[in-house]
Amino acid sequence: MTDKKDVLDNGPFFHGTKAELKIGDLLVPNHLSNYQDKKSNYIYFTATLDAAKWGAELAASKLKERIYVVEPLGEFENDPNVTDKRFPGNPTRSYRSKSPLKIVAELSSWERHSDEQINHMLSSLKELREQGKAVIYD
Repeated sequence: MTDKKDVLDNGPFFHGTKAELKIGDLLVPNHLSNYQDKKSNYIYFTATLDAAKWGAELAASKLKERIYVVEPLGEFENDPNVTDKRFPGNPTRSYRSKSPLKIVAELSSWERHSDEQINHMLSSLKELREQGKAVIYD
């Protein structure tokens, strides 16, 4: 049993994607990443709606953007890709796990970032890739 002081975050937790999933489905690691051309060793999620929106908006797919409410089914840790590199202290409340996440709901409506914000983020990510700096530590 995890001691209450050891819990990183009580949620609720979100996963932004373009994958069409159903309530009760499990998100598991070792599937092709939404953000790079390789399988991911972790499943990533967040406790902030803003970070989930970016996940949905930036996912590499032509499908509809979706945000799911998820329940971690095992231990999870701070996502070192944002907490160690860009946002010390984890203000984005971003996490990763090698255990499944269970889909418990889908947000039916949410406000997207503006097209200008999304295009700026895509341009910034493209520039990082070109510089060899768009590394995801997975």
